[in-house]
Amino acid sequence: MVTRALDLVLLGPPGAGKGTQAKRLAAAFDLLHISTGDMLREEAAKRSSLGQEANGYMNRGELVPDELVAKMLSKLLHSRTAALGCVYDGYPRTTAQEALLEDLLAELNRRVDVALYIGVRDAEILARITGRRSCPSCGAVYHLATQPPKVDGSCDACSATLVQREDDGEDVVRQRLKVYRKHTAPLLDLYRSRGILREVDGAADPDAVFGRLREAMGSVAK
Repeated sequence: MVTRALDLVLLGPPGAGKGTQAKRLAAAFDLLHISTGDMLREEAAKRSSLGQEANGYMNRGELVPDELVAKMLSKLLHSRTAALGCVYDGYPRTTAQEALLEDLLAELNRRVDVALYIGVRDAEILARITGRRSCPSCGAVYHLATQPPKVDGSCDACSATLVQREDDGEDVVRQRLKVYRKHTAPLLDLYRSRGILREVDGAADPDAVFGRLREAMGSVAK
């Protein structure tokens, strides 16, 4: 168990399993799991002033400005739930976002202690994402190779016809990977230059990857 605030950035390409591992790390070290996507949706649902402003951008299909996301992050970081530290799930994604996060943490005399990168080859990412199928009725998610439905093409729970989400198609996934690497490479170089980047092979089952992440953290979490 950590005895001081621990701020951990978790990075990786789409489909690397960041969400699953972020939740496990947060639970293991009593940290707040921060997913900016979830944060934006929650603020919009609460109809807070920040949420309504963000919702305007999202409804127009535009990216929410970094400065607005930073305001929401600031509110979270100054809450009691973040006192022991946070796991930042897929954030920051650019060096500009990294600078904003460091400024917010500096207000609390904190910093990013370690950046964990889950590396997965493109072929594996494509297999993971393009094999996903979801139920448009109840929201259940399957995978053709690792978690297939009992009846091909039908949801086990409600028998609705399964569909592939538009952003899970191969062309879209390849473009997402291209964009991700373009923006993330400088960020990885930055964390590497600070000596806080730890790279972990994500081509394994979730339990094995979690073990590798904990091992990679080393003395930071002690």
